[in-house]
Amino acid sequence: MLGDEPAAPAGSPLADPMERINDAVRAGRIDTAARLADETLEHASRTLGAEHPEVRRLRELTAYIAYLAGEPVRAFRLSLDLAVACRRAGDAEAAYGNVRSAATAWRGVRDPLLGLELGRELTALWTELAAEGGPAADEAEELDSARARMDRLTARARDQRG
Repeated sequence: MLGDEPAAPAGSPLADPMERINDAVRAGRIDTAARLADETLEHASRTLGAEHPEVRRLRELTAYIAYLAGEPVRAFRLSLDLAVACRRAGDAEAAYGNVRSAATAWRGVRDPLLGLELGRELTALWTELAAEGGPAADEAEELDSARARMDRLTARARDQRG
């Protein structure tokens, strides 16, 4: 996400804001980065459309920042919504990448009941992507790992109810 390549193409209306966001993340100013990302995402979604490729990239960055900020549920939601948008756009690789990002965020959710709720959404989409072939089908062990976590969450939720 924060590589050497520009976050947005030169001349893009998102080039400068995304560079400022990336600079804030690199400097460890996560709160500033989150605020800038939210503001830029809101504006870019209105002007370019929520599924514009550059807006999708900004949504990925916003999800990453939410994860860094200790907001796993928000990071999960952003990533899973983006996976659905990428799937709709016919980009199986990006859809799967965002499913994996959602899974990473999901692992940070400590409440077993919420984890189960989110996990059902995650594994349902992941199963659909795997059935369509492509990268999700090539890494079936990752989906199996998510299902195993669902089993552990089920046991923890049952123990909590006691």
